[in-house]
Amino acid sequence: MKNLMVFLAALLMTATACADSAQLVEIGIVVMHGKGGSPTKNVADLASALEAIGYLVANLEMPWSGSRDYDAGVSAADKQVETVLDTLRNKGASKLFVAGHSQGGLFALHFGNAHHVDGIIAIAPGGNVSSATFREKVGSAVELARKLVADGKGEEKNRFLDFEGAKGTTPVNATAANYLSWFDPDGAMNQTAAVSGMNPKIPVLYIAPKNDYPGLIKANPAMFAALPRNPLTRLVEPDATHVNAPSASVNEIAQWTTEVSQHMHR
Repeated sequence: MKNLMVFLAALLMTATACADSAQLVEIGIVVMHGKGGSPTKNVADLASALEAIGYLVANLEMPWSGSRDYDAGVSAADKQVETVLDTLRNKGASKLFVAGHSQGGLFALHFGNAHHVDGIIAIAPGGNVSSATFREKVGSAVELARKLVADGKGEEKNRFLDFEGAKGTTPVNATAANYLSWFDPDGAMNQTAAVSGMNPKIPVLYIAPKNDYPGLIKANPAMFAALPRNPLTRLVEPDATHVNAPSASVNEIAQWTTEVSQHMHR
């Protein structure tokens, strides 16, 4: 709670300093948790802090949460975010951002490939299903799902596998079609495709915590370098771990979204 109050005090100062008193812009932001997480885990402080300074915030539970267990495919997740963005627009948001932590960060980059928003915020993005380690750990499960889909059994639930560096492999009980949409090495969670496919008109705030997992620290420079050039794209490296990166980046996120909103409002 003490840390949250410090964040809020800093954010109030930032909002006062950065906002154009003549042309205030209503900012809406979608926040997405990481693999196996939830809106109340790791991203809760970020969502609460932004809401406290006046942002319209939608803190979503996505298909990769601990309780949903990939109960919907990528296209349904895209639609979930689209629907919420429409809701934020209807509430008065004139500038819209999509933020995600870990797997949510990678999904946010994927979302920025084909959907119009004012900015994407990737916080310690991870979950690259095309990596050699990922293919080794869950490759057999992916091939099983692929076969079931080809055999017309894509809507039947089966036991598959997920992988996370900090936890190893864990079971996934989902339909073959949903599972394959997330874990196909050439699909939406292919890190290279998600980064290089970003719409160059959409700026990215790429948050790479200094104390992230070793594999992500190694991957971050190449990922950021692969983003299409945009004058408002930024790299931020907070002194944080993977888990606390969202709460450690509140001030940077508020400053950047304000900068982008004001630039685009001119």
